[in-house]
Amino acid sequence: MKRFLTVAVAMATLAGCAQTYQPVVDTKGHDSARYQQDLYECRQYAEQVSPAGQAAVGGLGGAAAGAALGAITGALVGGVSAGSGAALGAATGGAVGVGAGAYKGVNEQQQVIDNCLRGRGYNVLN
Repeated sequence: MKRFLTVAVAMATLAGCAQTYQPVVDTKGHDSARYQQDLYECRQYAEQVSPAGQAAVGGLGGAAAGAALGAITGALVGGVSAGSGAALGAATGGAVGVGAGAYKGVNEQQQVIDNCLRGRGYNVLN
């Protein structure tokens, strides 16, 4: 239950990442109000990318790979059972997978915002 709560909090935190991303943009020659409207609209597009969903997929893949590797290691190493190795591998792989998936999702959201602004004629510097 504790793990589920931790993952749920992490997913909720990731849900609003696109709304807080602030790209570095050269706005010289652009109307400030128009830029704010364009940024808002680009952030809305970025919300179609789900870091939480990608974190979940990454967690499942990481847990599966970790369990397999842990089971093999447990079977080969004396004093550790294959089941214990698989459990530890699944937990570790799941955590790493969640982090990697979330990072990828947030990066994709930021890329959507940057591309959207570039498409609207802004010079995105970062």
